[in-house]
Amino acid sequence: METGRFEALIDAILAIIITIIVMEIPLPETTSIYSLIELYPQFISYTLSFVICFNFWNYHHNLFSIVNKLNSSVTWANAMGIMIVGLLPHVTMMVSTDFYSFIAQFMFGLVLLLTDLTFYITDILLIRIDKANIALRFALRDRKNLTITTTIIQIMGMIIGYFVFPPVIMIGSILALIVNLTWNYIKNSVY
Repeated sequence: METGRFEALIDAILAIIITIIVMEIPLPETTSIYSLIELYPQFISYTLSFVICFNFWNYHHNLFSIVNKLNSSVTWANAMGIMIVGLLPHVTMMVSTDFYSFIAQFMFGLVLLLTDLTFYITDILLIRIDKANIALRFALRDRKNLTITTTIIQIMGMIIGYFVFPPVIMIGSILALIVNLTWNYIKNSVY
């Protein structure tokens, strides 16, 4: 399979997901600033969902620019990732509806955690099928440490969210995304 066609498919799916997420933000009751402020849970969850989608796209765009070989295991691993990211509109609405609900926050955090794990699985599969690709190996050399770090941050957020305050899960997700984005920024300057 050509990587260009695969990337185009991912682009199209992510565009649809982002469109659905933004359509879920309700209009304010009035045009006052106070009505807009009341929508803060929706704007926070939308912003985080958008960054998750963009991070997924950025990962694909940068990684697949150096990939030489694809096989069905890589495409299926990514299909699982897209399936998980496809849940973002639903969990975004859950968090927007009940921002302080543990279940809503947990489901949101779980989507991000599972997305990160599919990134890691894809990385492992790509290295296995494209053994001669030195650029790929170089780009992914610290991926395991990144995955461990972000997983620990998210699980700690889920534990604290369960016992103390559910929105800590979203804070853990934001911290994990910051770590992930920082890593991607450093890597993008390399390849």
